[in-house]
Amino acid sequence: MTTSDYATYIAGLPRVLVGAAALFRDAEGRVLLVEPNYRDGWALPGGTVESDAGETPRQGAHRETLEEIGLDLEVGRLLAVDWVPGTQRPPIVAYLYDGGVLTEEQFKSIRLQESELLSWRLVPREELTEYMPGSLGRRVVTALDVLTEGTGAAELENGDRVG
Repeated sequence: MTTSDYATYIAGLPRVLVGAAALFRDAEGRVLLVEPNYRDGWALPGGTVESDAGETPRQGAHRETLEEIGLDLEVGRLLAVDWVPGTQRPPIVAYLYDGGVLTEEQFKSIRLQESELLSWRLVPREELTEYMPGSLGRRVVTALDVLTEGTGAAELENGDRVG
């Protein structure tokens, strides 16, 4: 196979987006959510992994946390990987990492990325799916279960456990 044949082969392969986020909590177990200005609903600090630049999902979660809420924190263990099919976009593989329990001082030092975010809040587990309907809400609830159970990362498809 020549170099141009290989490039043609690669160009013809399916495309998949990759996202990464961090799950931050307070001492009461409430989850930190951010309110984007570019779409309805709430989200976790996170976003698209810049894989074309060589960024890994873990690096993407760290970078997005720094950009979106101004906290320079390394993310912890992987809690969930979710395959989310798309209708008007390619499918997304979403990685969700443990951001840990933040201190009151860390919450006070949050600085939102004003070009993308309107606000942030702490939400108890039982209200998460009201703020994040669909696969994202289910993904976050499952990640909280993984933390409670002390099990390995959950494999999800569209927010539902498959493995």
